[in-house]
Amino acid sequence: MNPECAIIPMLNERKGARTVNPAGNGEKCEAVCPCGPDCPVGEALGVIGGRWKLRIICALYVDGTQRYNDLLKKTGGITGAMLSCSLKDLEADGIVTRKQYEEIPPRVEYALTDHGRALWPILHSLARWAKGEEADPAPNE
Repeated sequence: MNPECAIIPMLNERKGARTVNPAGNGEKCEAVCPCGPDCPVGEALGVIGGRWKLRIICALYVDGTQRYNDLLKKTGGITGAMLSCSLKDLEADGIVTRKQYEEIPPRVEYALTDHGRALWPILHSLARWAKGEEADPAPNE
Protein backbone atom coordinates (compact mmCIF):
# COMPACT_ATOMS: atom_id res chain seq x y z
CA MET A 1 0.00 0.00 0.00
CA ASN A 2 1.16 3.50 -0.82
CA PRO A 3 2.37 5.34 2.35
CA GLU A 4 0.18 8.37 1.54
CA CYS A 5 -2.84 6.07 1.82
CA ALA A 6 -1.92 4.60 5.20
CA ILE A 7 -4.30 6.77 7.21
CA ILE A 8 -7.22 6.50 4.80
CA PRO A 9 -8.40 2.99 5.82
CA MET A 10 -8.36 4.06 9.48
CA LEU A 11 -10.65 6.98 8.67
CA ASN A 12 -13.10 5.11 6.50
CA GLU A 13 -13.86 1.44 6.96
CA ARG A 14 -16.28 1.24 4.03
CA LYS A 15 -15.06 -1.42 1.66
CA GLY A 16 -14.96 -1.00 -2.06
CA ALA A 17 -14.77 2.79 -2.14
CA ARG A 18 -11.72 3.73 -4.18
CA THR A 19 -10.21 6.98 -5.33
CA VAL A 20 -6.89 8.47 -6.42
CA ASN A 21 -4.63 9.08 -3.43
CA PRO A 22 -3.63 12.57 -2.29
CA ALA A 23 -0.13 12.19 -3.76
CA GLY A 24 -1.72 12.31 -7.23
CA ASN A 25 0.43 9.50 -8.60
CA GLY A 26 -2.50 7.45 -9.88
CA GLU A 27 -2.36 4.73 -7.22
CA LYS A 28 -5.70 3.83 -5.62
CA CYS A 29 -6.60 3.99 -1.94
CA GLU A 30 -9.69 4.05 0.28
CA ALA A 31 -11.91 7.09 -0.18
CA VAL A 32 -12.75 9.42 2.66
CA CYS A 33 -15.64 11.54 1.56
CA PRO A 34 -16.98 14.15 3.96
CA CYS A 35 -20.32 13.78 2.18
CA GLY A 36 -20.60 10.04 2.77
CA PRO A 37 -23.03 8.65 5.33
CA ASP A 38 -20.28 6.85 7.30
CA CYS A 39 -17.74 9.68 7.32
CA PRO A 40 -15.97 9.91 10.70
CA VAL A 41 -15.28 13.61 10.17
CA GLY A 42 -18.98 14.25 9.70
CA GLU A 43 -19.72 12.26 12.83
CA ALA A 44 -17.14 14.27 14.80
CA LEU A 45 -18.61 17.55 13.58
CA GLY A 46 -22.03 16.31 14.63
CA VAL A 47 -20.71 15.84 18.17
CA ILE A 48 -18.93 19.20 18.54
CA GLY A 49 -20.76 21.24 15.92
CA GLY A 50 -23.21 24.00 16.55
CA ARG A 51 -22.90 27.45 17.99
CA TRP A 52 -22.44 26.58 21.65
CA LYS A 53 -20.73 23.23 22.09
CA LEU A 54 -17.25 24.52 21.27
CA ARG A 55 -17.67 27.40 23.73
CA ILE A 56 -18.70 24.93 26.42
CA ILE A 57 -15.74 22.65 25.65
CA CYS A 58 -13.33 25.60 25.71
CA ALA A 59 -14.71 26.93 29.00
CA LEU A 60 -14.35 23.51 30.62
CA TYR A 61 -10.85 23.02 29.21
CA VAL A 62 -9.53 26.44 30.20
CA ASP A 63 -11.23 26.79 33.58
CA GLY A 64 -11.69 23.15 34.57
CA THR A 65 -14.73 21.77 36.36
CA GLN A 66 -17.63 24.23 36.32
CA ARG A 67 -21.06 24.57 37.83
CA TYR A 68 -24.05 25.19 35.58
CA ASN A 69 -24.40 28.92 36.37
CA ASP A 70 -20.68 29.50 35.81
CA LEU A 71 -20.95 27.90 32.37
CA LEU A 72 -24.01 30.02 31.65
CA LYS A 73 -21.96 33.17 32.34
CA LYS A 74 -18.85 32.01 30.46
CA THR A 75 -20.76 31.12 27.32
CA GLY A 76 -22.37 34.57 27.12
CA GLY A 77 -25.58 34.75 25.13
CA ILE A 78 -26.66 31.14 25.53
CA THR A 79 -30.07 30.47 27.03
CA GLY A 80 -30.48 28.14 29.98
CA ALA A 81 -32.47 25.69 27.84
CA MET A 82 -29.79 25.61 25.13
CA LEU A 83 -26.99 25.15 27.68
CA SER A 84 -28.89 22.30 29.30
CA CYS A 85 -29.55 20.64 25.93
CA SER A 86 -25.93 21.07 24.77
CA LEU A 87 -24.57 19.66 28.04
CA LYS A 88 -26.88 16.64 27.77
CA ASP A 89 -25.68 16.03 24.19
CA LEU A 90 -22.02 16.37 25.17
CA GLU A 91 -22.56 14.03 28.11
CA ALA A 92 -24.29 11.45 25.89
CA ASP A 93 -21.35 11.64 23.46
CA GLY A 94 -18.80 11.07 26.23
CA ILE A 95 -17.25 14.55 26.01
CA VAL A 96 -18.53 15.89 29.35
CA THR A 97 -19.25 14.31 32.73
CA ARG A 98 -21.99 15.49 35.06
CA LYS A 99 -21.56 15.02 38.79
CA GLN A 100 -24.52 15.69 41.06
CA TYR A 101 -23.91 16.11 44.76
CA GLU A 102 -26.61 15.02 47.17
CA GLU A 103 -26.76 18.16 49.27
CA ILE A 104 -29.09 21.05 49.90
CA PRO A 105 -29.12 23.18 47.83
CA PRO A 106 -28.34 20.72 45.02
CA ARG A 107 -24.98 21.15 43.34
CA VAL A 108 -24.06 19.86 39.87
CA GLU A 109 -20.62 20.14 38.28
CA TYR A 110 -19.51 19.53 34.71
CA ALA A 111 -16.06 18.54 33.53
CA LEU A 112 -14.41 17.27 30.37
CA THR A 113 -13.74 13.55 30.13
CA ASP A 114 -10.39 12.29 28.84
CA HIS A 115 -12.15 11.92 25.49
CA GLY A 116 -13.20 15.57 25.68
CA ARG A 117 -9.72 16.78 26.67
CA ALA A 118 -8.31 14.88 23.69
CA LEU A 119 -10.16 17.36 21.46
CA TRP A 120 -8.03 20.29 22.60
CA PRO A 121 -5.00 19.77 20.31
CA ILE A 122 -7.36 19.26 17.38
CA LEU A 123 -9.29 22.43 18.18
CA HIS A 124 -6.03 24.33 18.71
CA SER A 125 -4.78 23.25 15.26
CA LEU A 126 -8.12 24.18 13.70
CA ALA A 127 -7.94 27.62 15.32
CA ARG A 128 -4.42 28.13 13.98
CA TRP A 129 -5.60 27.10 10.52
CA ALA A 130 -8.56 29.51 10.72
CA LYS A 131 -6.22 32.38 11.63
CA GLY A 132 -4.01 31.54 8.63
CA GLU A 133 -1.10 30.42 10.77
CA GLU A 134 1.13 27.58 9.69
CA ALA A 135 -0.34 24.28 10.76
CA ASP A 136 1.57 21.75 12.79
CA PRO A 137 3.19 19.21 10.46
CA ALA A 138 1.40 15.91 9.95
CA PRO A 139 3.02 12.93 11.72
CA ASN A 140 4.45 11.52 8.47
CA GLU A 141 6.03 14.77 7.27
